[in-house]
Amino acid sequence: MSAPRIHVINPNSNETVTRGIDDAVAALRFPGGPEIVCTTLKEGPIGIETQEHVDGVAIPLRRIVEADNASGAFVIACYSDPGLHVCREGTSRPVFGIAECGVLTALSRAERFGVIAIKQRSIARHIRYLRQMGLTDRLAGERPLELSVAESASDGTLPKMIEVGRALKEQDGAGAIVMGCAGMARHRKPLEEALGIPVIDPTQAAVTMALGTLQVAR
Repeated sequence: MSAPRIHVINPNSNETVTRGIDDAVAALRFPGGPEIVCTTLKEGPIGIETQEHVDGVAIPLRRIVEADNASGAFVIACYSDPGLHVCREGTSRPVFGIAECGVLTALSRAERFGVIAIKQRSIARHIRYLRQMGLTDRLAGERPLELSVAESASDGTLPKMIEVGRALKEQDGAGAIVMGCAGMARHRKPLEEALGIPVIDPTQAAVTMALGTLQVAR
């Protein structure tokens, strides 16, 4: 019997972001374990940065999930969790959203967490989501980089992330940091080393949960 597959879907059309996601989950691949496949939604925007973008990719994501009979679990690799519930309605297999998983992982590491957002306008959308989850009282703060999704995946982003992360830690009282964009994946380890507190890559968190689900099911 072949190992089950985890399908990680980047809802934007930026292949650089997808490669960063693939690199971030590489450590979660192991002999005999589930295959982890990372793909790009070709018809998606270059970055999921507005509510319009979030709503616009929901049905295309569901089509991918419904058409994929080879995967045992899915991960929607965008911090807005676009189409998460629509996709869950379309399959009996587990579908994980990286924001949901990232926040739940942060709560296991600290009493209060902070989020590094790409832009100020993303924060209201994230707060609405946390309110739906009933977790706003555990949020220390959320601060923006004021960068695009594409820029957040670049090599020059780390100094700005350290600056924002220090403000979340020292001024807002965050005991853990969640990176609020899948494009930030490559920066997790150096950011954690610079800040001295846990830094959560939400895509890694979601794939880890998917691994646990599939291993239990076997």
